[in-house]
Amino acid sequence: MIKINLLNSVTERQGSAAMAVDRRVGSPATRLLLLTLAVGFLLASVIGWDVISTQMAKADAERRFEEQKQIEKELEAVIKEQKELEDKIAAIDKRIAAIKKLRDEQKGPVAVLEAMRERIAMVPGIYLQTIDQKGDVLEVKGNSPDESQVTQFGRSLEFSNGLFSNMNIETTRAEVQNQMAATPVGGKEAAKVNVVNFTIKMAYTPSKASPVTPTTAAAPGQVNPAAPTQVAKN
Repeated sequence: MIKINLLNSVTERQGSAAMAVDRRVGSPATRLLLLTLAVGFLLASVIGWDVISTQMAKADAERRFEEQKQIEKELEAVIKEQKELEDKIAAIDKRIAAIKKLRDEQKGPVAVLEAMRERIAMVPGIYLQTIDQKGDVLEVKGNSPDESQVTQFGRSLEFSNGLFSNMNIETTRAEVQNQMAATPVGGKEAAKVNVVNFTIKMAYTPSKASPVTPTTAAAPGQVNPAAPTQVAKN
């Protein structure tokens, strides 16, 4: 009977194959090829990761840019709405100022006449001719037989709670015929009397005018001092 040792033959074959692989791997060309493949794989991995991270960063930047554009549009809408509200508030303020000015202008002449009436009543002998308003300046003209009464009348106007201010009084003396004297006999002229013509210029502030309560009408036979005068506006 023939015996064959297969173990030795298999071991020898495996040993020879391992030695062949070692010889191939150990060669410089094979090592260079393996190193090149490893470096190429690492380089491809790095480049691939860089490309992927760049694309991700680009997508994130585009998303943030769109968010900023949306925020900018919302902010523009808010600014536009705020501007419209400011314009409406400014228009309302202008209307309020116009209404206030109109009210001041309406109550101003009444307050002027009432102030003149009160002061004429306090200072007898004052006769007003005209009251003329030129912008913010009020000009009062009249006459009186006594210059001291004119001065007293001008001083009384200063105490008007700011309605009148910066008084300037100009006076001139003149001789006029006495209308109350009887006509002399023989064609002679009537006696003349000395009067003081005055012009009072003062600053006029309608907003300082206080509401005026209606006064009681004068009784029959009595003269209302404020009736002959009127406020004229230029």
